[in-house]
Amino acid sequence: MAAAAVLDDLGRLPEAIARYRRALAIAPDYAQVHSNLGTALSRSGQFDSAVFSHRRALEIDPLLPQALNNLGNALKDLGRMDEAEACYRQVLAAEPDNLRAFSNLLFAHNYTARHSPASLLNEAREYGALVASRAQRFTSWRGLKDPGRPLRVGLVSGDLRTHPVGYFAESIIASLAARHVDRLELIAYPTVPSNDAIARRIRAHCAEWNDDAHAWSDAALARRVHADAIDVLFDLSGHTAHNRLQVFAWKPAPVQISWLGYFATTGVAEIDYLIADPHTLPETQAGYFTESIWRLPDTRLCFTRPDASPPVAALPALLGGAPLTFASFNNLSKVTDEVVALWSRVLVARPDSRLLLKAPQLAESTTRQRLLAVFERNGVDAARIAFDGLSPRVDYLARYGEVDIALDTFPFTGGTTTAEALWMGVPVLTLDGANLLSRQGIGFLANAGLEDWIARDVDHFVELALAHAADLPRLAKLRSELRERLLRSPVMDAERFADHLETALRAMWHVWCRKSGRP
Repeated sequence: MAAAAVLDDLGRLPEAIARYRRALAIAPDYAQVHSNLGTALSRSGQFDSAVFSHRRALEIDPLLPQALNNLGNALKDLGRMDEAEACYRQVLAAEPDNLRAFSNLLFAHNYTARHSPASLLNEAREYGALVASRAQRFTSWRGLKDPGRPLRVGLVSGDLRTHPVGYFAESIIASLAARHVDRLELIAYPTVPSNDAIARRIRAHCAEWNDDAHAWSDAALARRVHADAIDVLFDLSGHTAHNRLQVFAWKPAPVQISWLGYFATTGVAEIDYLIADPHTLPETQAGYFTESIWRLPDTRLCFTRPDASPPVAALPALLGGAPLTFASFNNLSKVTDEVVALWSRVLVARPDSRLLLKAPQLAESTTRQRLLAVFERNGVDAARIAFDGLSPRVDYLARYGEVDIALDTFPFTGGTTTAEALWMGVPVLTLDGANLLSRQGIGFLANAGLEDWIARDVDHFVELALAHAADLPRLAKLRSELRERLLRSPVMDAERFADHLETALRAMWHVWCRKSGRP
């Protein structure tokens, strides 16, 4: 089992899975191995098989919290949110202080709209109180209370690598390092070890990179951040995987910020600010955050130009014999029954169209069949739905060459997928929402000058889809211009974004200096 775990940690999943299976052939009632196998299967995209393994672990040991928590994760990945939430709550009923399950529960809430903002805030605050009760909070810091001196800025994240967070962070970090080298220095605390191409490039722009941070306990990491005299500390994870929110409860830096990797409140009172923008977080929603809201002038996100990027293809619908193709490359967890129902209305109203769905979960036939059944219940023939699974990023981007119009999910809207679609010349139709998470698409589209692709309600969504699909010459013209439009917009202007971010950090630092007694 130890060898399998090492291979698992190294990302050598086929070998790890084979080792776990070999161990189970010898000891078939070893619950922990069944659960570990399930986690490795999830990471390799075999989600249905993962569910089976976790359930087998629980048959053997019904009180194994790791198996129940990981079963919840696998069910979440399959979009089965009610079952996932039940798993997390069952763990918390047995272990109220299980922070991993608590964090997973808060993250899973984002996929549905059935919880009120007030209840989500209250539950996040409970999490924040729990981590605070375990921390030994710092009340003094090593840095001088000088408003004008260079700032030491820490980055805590498991995603400074080939990951959506890395896709956005890379150009921003590069621009900060290049344009503000005399104003700040960046110190990274990666909570997942990685030496991929993006991690190496981000590392090159950091003054310090703590390779061993992933192995440190929360207490050790908090004490290291404090000893490093960090002035401003970023959490780039929120309640996503590999987060270290417990560290922030120690208050190891005087100014702490939530940004980029999450889109709701963390509930951690020791995090001072959450970075937003004028488009994505209405004033009416600010009260549902434990953090104070700090809005950048244009956008809270800035997308990095992909490494190996295919050229923008011609509009497929204008090619001989090709049907109009709608698509979504969003994670399948976001494709709820309500989303399928709305997309189905578009497909029924445009009977000569098809829908292409691309997500890692769609490699499994059982997942595809479950999803097809939902479309058929909504009046869409299975023959009109095409599926594709995981692929390398360059191939993933090239697949947009088959897409005429992208349809966004809700309430969990696309982030990276929206930026990538626009980059590949494919406009995205998004639905207006009330909160930060449900307005991510609005942020991209408004900054790119695509306000006419924002639907005010579900009926308007169908209306806009049909109107845009009916004007192929206009759609083709937009496609040919969209990449250049995006490059000129705040969404990809990393230098402009870095200037705005540095200005915000300096203003936050001034606020802290003033409050702590330095004018």
